[in-house]
Amino acid sequence: MVKAENLTKKFDGFTAVDGIDFEIYKGENFGFLGPNGAGKTTTMRMIQTVSPLTQGKLTLADMDVSERDREIKSIIGVAPQEDNLDPDFTVFENLVVYARYFDIAKEKAKTKAVELIKFMQLEEKKDVTITELSGGMRRRLILARALMNEPQILVLDEPTTGLDPQARHLIWAKIKDLQKQGVTVILTTHYMDEAAQLCDRLTIMDRGNIIETGKPAELVKKHVGQEVLEVLNSEESMTCLKNIFPDARIDVVGDKIQLFANKPRGVLAKILEKNMFKGASIRDSNLEDVFLKLAGRSLRD
Repeated sequence: MVKAENLTKKFDGFTAVDGIDFEIYKGENFGFLGPNGAGKTTTMRMIQTVSPLTQGKLTLADMDVSERDREIKSIIGVAPQEDNLDPDFTVFENLVVYARYFDIAKEKAKTKAVELIKFMQLEEKKDVTITELSGGMRRRLILARALMNEPQILVLDEPTTGLDPQARHLIWAKIKDLQKQGVTVILTTHYMDEAAQLCDRLTIMDRGNIIETGKPAELVKKHVGQEVLEVLNSEESMTCLKNIFPDARIDVVGDKIQLFANKPRGVLAKILEKNMFKGASIRDSNLEDVFLKLAGRSLRD
């Protein structure tokens, strides 16, 4: 559904996206992860055809973004991170007015708006203005608006930023429903649990390059193993762990030592039975561990 070859974007000599290649398949949930400045937002803007390519080739549904941008815009839906709903309109009016951009007949737009309001569980708010909606309701309405043109590709930029757990899980459920309907979903997120829940595959970017691509569970197994041992940081504990696991990756995070041992499940528990460590615990490895290993722990502006 989406294919990039040597995709490059430069701004006044600065290379934001540096000749990347990727493919996104029809009906797939695909994620772009990366620290600030990694190039993921720039890549998403090129997919949306709002930022021209500097070099390379990018196609959506076999259409070149440099040649058929208007046709591409007709088959994609975009839910931006920022709240850009019209405060002067009601929930229903926001959807119907937006439909005009796609030359959707008024009566069809009204019917579609009612369907999407029900789909997003906003029936009780149909005729209220945007100022009366909670943050979670606004995010659901933005997602509903992105679906007004019945897109083949849905682009989501940080779809649940700032939402409470209930609202996040509701939006996750709706995104999964859309995938079942055959919609291809492309998203960016800083929530690693969200990426693990939603993405069939994902790519991790850093400094304009793709540094890894794969299924979340496979990336966890490949890079950090199944389990993580955490103990309170001390010189004695560090020496002991290095002697037991000379080849393991060991990180110090705050007052804790984290040991990532690519061993079968249960091995770390047996180690704890034979060795005393203060504040010891074992947890499952996760996508955040992978992200921090590959992209680093330093903050980016």
